[in-house]
Amino acid sequence: MWRTCLRLRDGGRRLLNRPRGGLIASEGLGPSPPTPARAYAPPAERKRFYQNVSITQGEGGFEINLDRRKLKTPQAKLFTVPSEALAVAVATEWDSQQDAIKPYTMHLTTLCNTALDNPTQRDKGQLIRAALKFLDTDTVCYRVEEPETLVELQRNEWDPVIDWAERRYGVEISSSTSILGPSIPARTREALVSHLASYNMWALQGIEFVVTQLKSMVLTLGLIDLYLTVERAVLLSRLEEEYQMQKWGSIEWAHDYELRELRARTAAGALFVHLCSESTTVKHKLLQG
Repeated sequence: MWRTCLRLRDGGRRLLNRPRGGLIASEGLGPSPPTPARAYAPPAERKRFYQNVSITQGEGGFEINLDRRKLKTPQAKLFTVPSEALAVAVATEWDSQQDAIKPYTMHLTTLCNTALDNPTQRDKGQLIRAALKFLDTDTVCYRVEEPETLVELQRNEWDPVIDWAERRYGVEISSSTSILGPSIPARTREALVSHLASYNMWALQGIEFVVTQLKSMVLTLGLIDLYLTVERAVLLSRLEEEYQMQKWGSIEWAHDYELRELRARTAAGALFVHLCSESTTVKHKLLQG
């Protein structure tokens, strides 16, 4: 077993070998109650208590160290992730914290905690059903009847994504102006269940997280399959809201903050899915800031 540490200091990031030993303790974020549904609610801010962040490889995967202390989950489990690339990404989140640790900015850490502790005790089938239920109320499938300018905007922006999804997965996805929503054929559900089942438990946690941000299974599939960028997926998920704000105006700072936060959460979820689906490890190399 080998140990490689990612030490981040003086604005530079580099990998170096270190001997074993030192105190193993959970001086990181304390336990926090889970939300009623999917994931942990990030704890409150606290003062940064560590200088260096490192990663090590153990028997169960890759671990995160804050100085000489092992990071642990809210349930006091050893914080261990399945890929080196994900470990580097999480370590970067911790290293990016300044004087105060702001857990609400550390989406990858929160997703890892949820995957490790599984606070709602869901199995793979339950995760798939939870993600797929959004198809019944999918953002891009609900259409307005007026005004005509918004009707046309939805048709021009959303229809190409639905067309792509139908071709990509060999399914039928309709749209509707009815309050009851579109009718989704059983074979479409079966095809998408089969597709989601190809992901592991960790990746499914990320997929469900993205679906809850975008309120759309179709947009999530487009993002994960790299058909859509994060910016494009977020814009399409907010199409009607953006239309109304362009027409009636908005509180600029509030709109900008909400948009940045949604992009950050969506990007983190998509990155989490890809890093949890990656079977190879990254090369040891200098990490650019």
